[in-house]
Amino acid sequence: MDKLKNKVAVITGGNSGIGFGIAQELKNEGARGVIVGRNQETLDRSVAQLGDNFKAINADVTNLDDLERLFKETSEKFGKIDVIVANAGGGAVGTVETIGEADYDKTMDLNLKSVYFTVHKALPYMNDGGSIILIGSNAAHRAYPNFTLYGAAKAAVIFFAKAFSSDLLGRKIRVNVITPGTTDTPAFEKFVPLEQIEAIKKHFAGEMPTGRIGQPSDIGKTTVFLASDDSSFLLGAEILVDGGMTYLAK
Repeated sequence: MDKLKNKVAVITGGNSGIGFGIAQELKNEGARGVIVGRNQETLDRSVAQLGDNFKAINADVTNLDDLERLFKETSEKFGKIDVIVANAGGGAVGTVETIGEADYDKTMDLNLKSVYFTVHKALPYMNDGGSIILIGSNAAHRAYPNFTLYGAAKAAVIFFAKAFSSDLLGRKIRVNVITPGTTDTPAFEKFVPLEQIEAIKKHFAGEMPTGRIGQPSDIGKTTVFLASDDSSFLLGAEILVDGGMTYLAK
């Protein structure tokens, strides 16, 4: 299992959920590198599971000084970076009637501005021929209630994969985007009372053409493909890892 042997990866939001699932799959294929998050407790717990070839860095991806520090520290410890996974996201839920300027700015900063500047700040520390993987959402394709801003930001992230790939042709850095659907992560706890979580997951599974919701490992395995030479002919592409939800669900 060495598709990514000695490749250096940085995964933002890599301390939990989809990001940690990605980090685990990259590690399983021989990668080493850094997971990034803001919660020191989950960073410590996650990096302990990943082992000695990974380091945890506490950083806020909406803060440009933090991003500069993150990539500088990564390069100093591991050398030039081969793989960037811009996974961090989240923010306010609500409608155009309920979301005001403060929540608008916070949501767009976390889901869009941070992606742009994660890539921007990473580039001086990346090897030519590297791979950048952005994480979208099928909320960019389906107008789910209360995900107005989040979906709009993720639609722009999907465009970034195309435009960044064009910008970086000269360095042979490929940029692609993975679009998850409903995935089994701790994010459920932010939106649903604990006693209702299992029922909600069961409901979503019933809506999915596959009959189950996604697992972080589903996204992780796709990330391995995009990070490896197996996807060398793929750039500016979107891969839907959503159990058919976007195009096949009723």
